Amino acid sequence: MAQPHAVIIGGGVGGLTSAAALHDRGWTVTVCERAPSFAAVDVGLAIAPNGLRALDSVGLGDLLRARAVPQGRTELRRVDGRRLLRFDEADLRRRFGAEGMVVSRAALVEALLGRLPATTVHTGVTVTDVEAGDIHGLARVRTNAGELAADLVVAADGLRSAVRDALFPDHPGPVYAGFTTWRFVAPAPDRPFSHGETWGRGAAFGVLPLPGGRVYCYATANAPAGRRGADERAELLRLMGEWHDPVPSLLRSVAPRALVRADAWLLDTPLPAYHRGRIALVGDAAHAMPPNLDQGVCQAMEDAAVLAHRASSSAAYLPTALASYTDARLARTSHVVQRIAQLAELVQAESPTMSRMRDIGVRTMSLLAPRRSVSRYLGSILDWQPPARTALL
Repeated sequence: MAQPHAVIIGGGVGGLTSAAALHDRGWTVTVCERAPSFAAVDVGLAIAPNGLRALDSVGLGDLLRARAVPQGRTELRRVDGRRLLRFDEADLRRRFGAEGMVVSRAALVEALLGRLPATTVHTGVTVTDVEAGDIHGLARVRTNAGELAADLVVAADGLRSAVRDALFPDHPGPVYAGFTTWRFVAPAPDRPFSHGETWGRGAAFGVLPLPGGRVYCYATANAPAGRRGADERAELLRLMGEWHDPVPSLLRSVAPRALVRADAWLLDTPLPAYHRGRIALVGDAAHAMPPNLDQGVCQAMEDAAVLAHRASSSAAYLPTALASYTDARLARTSHVVQRIAQLAELVQAESPTMSRMRDIGVRTMSLLAPRRSVSRYLGSILDWQPPARTALL
């Protein structure tokens, strides 16, 4: 029996995880990435226990752990430095079976690329058209470099997915979440400090550990979509320069060109399905969400694990297998999108009354039942269990 062929559209974490998972199960894979190279300004990724389970289920968990550091204890603070809540790594490990890990996105992408034959990954390739195929005929992907036939097409082409638009032209598409984000990597401060987040009025700042004496930093602020400043670092210092240490010093340490800014969007209206014919959508193409808790990348990892399991279990009946992929993922991810959107709305509360009530509520929960509060608000997201690993084709 000939090896089935999968074309993966998009070389981000979701696309490469899908490619590596399918390749390890005996598929021939072709990755089409629009960018001319994988070189990019680096940022961090916080991989929660559900993302780790997804990677473990497709044999990629140790690849991540070798390049990551534990998230460890994190704290939530006000802008004056007063602690509102503490997340203890031991409690998280006890409750969810694993702790979060933080990794450089560039290091993870490089490692995933290393799991694939070099000849399978093609940069500078733009997809111009797709045909979904069916039980009787293969899918087809037309690109600026030629046409590809595939048993399976994995559309991992992100928030502005052209494949999603082609398959579901009546869907309203992404909506703006109301805030923008900045991300960067910096040297760890010399003085002791706490990892975690600081919540202000309509703005937030986070810092997490990275390997090599570095930290991953991110900031959010309510703003109109598309607004950009001439000096992004100056804008951040204007917003957060008076917050508690080490926020101002971290902001001053970053070169403006190293700041990665992106507006936050979400697919507020779920798609009717995550497949058509032989094409499956994964990651932001299927269920874009705000960046809180980095669940966007974790859900993409879940997608990749479930898709590899379903497709490899029924390679001869791909359209049926992809229907089961939709069944497994649509309700789950729709729930996560809404929970993350609710969390983002809480974090970005801007009025004095709402932000003060938020802080009082979080502080009260931390004093009365800290473990229960984590389980209540994160349990339905972090408790996810992957499908059993299938035999190779």
